[in-house]
Amino acid sequence: MLEQLIKTLILGIIQGLTEWLPISSTGHLKIAEHYLQFLTPENTLLFEFTLHIGTLIVVLLFFRKDIMKILSALARLDFKSEHGKFVPLIIVGTIPAAAIGIILQKYMTPIFQDILPISMAFIILGIALYATKTSREQTDNISVLTATLIGIVEGIAIIPGISRSGATIAVALLLGIKREKAFKFSFLLSIPAVIGAIGYTYLQDAAALTSAGLGWTEILVGAVAAMITGYLALKLLWKILTNRKFYLFAFYCWLFGIALIATVLSGF
Repeated sequence: MLEQLIKTLILGIIQGLTEWLPISSTGHLKIAEHYLQFLTPENTLLFEFTLHIGTLIVVLLFFRKDIMKILSALARLDFKSEHGKFVPLIIVGTIPAAAIGIILQKYMTPIFQDILPISMAFIILGIALYATKTSREQTDNISVLTATLIGIVEGIAIIPGISRSGATIAVALLLGIKREKAFKFSFLLSIPAVIGAIGYTYLQDAAALTSAGLGWTEILVGAVAAMITGYLALKLLWKILTNRKFYLFAFYCWLFGIALIATVLSGF
């Protein structure tokens, strides 16, 4: 019992830190679950499902003021104000994200159950993050084309090792979007994506979720840990982005990816 609580606490902390930092929560969870080896497939599904609910609550709290203004603009059918403009852009970005995410989930999941493909994804992510070192902030305006491109990248980020926040913010910065707008749009766009993923998982695997034997104590511990660390991670990410140090996460991704490759080659 105590051992499982400790392991779920570790997984919750990993989820909270890596969900919003640009270093891929799914990739880290897959690696952690592989080496901790205490969850059945059904338990893994339920645990990840619960952790994503926890981190969704975090982003809703963190951006609560912006969300309320966006909903208010939507109620007034005001799509010209600063927050009203987010409504069509989020819709435009969500469509390719959902379509690509569903396709990759169906056809790519078996490939990314192994450590080696995940390690390669981390290295590719590092290249994208480092490229932002040369980005030039030019505008606060996100065009339909930019929102579409960010949505495409968000869909691709379902691949373990590719960070959703890292990939979407990196693309926005490389397209000349200013840091604050890139940060805000990335996480606002994540809300329908995470809600959709939670709903899709439930519809596809409702039986597995309800039959999972993982205790509610373990689930609660993991979810609370994910929420606390997730909120701190969001604040840290904004501070790093403000200081123009976003590209430094590339070194972590490269080192982690290389370490995973070395682990595989050594037979662990």
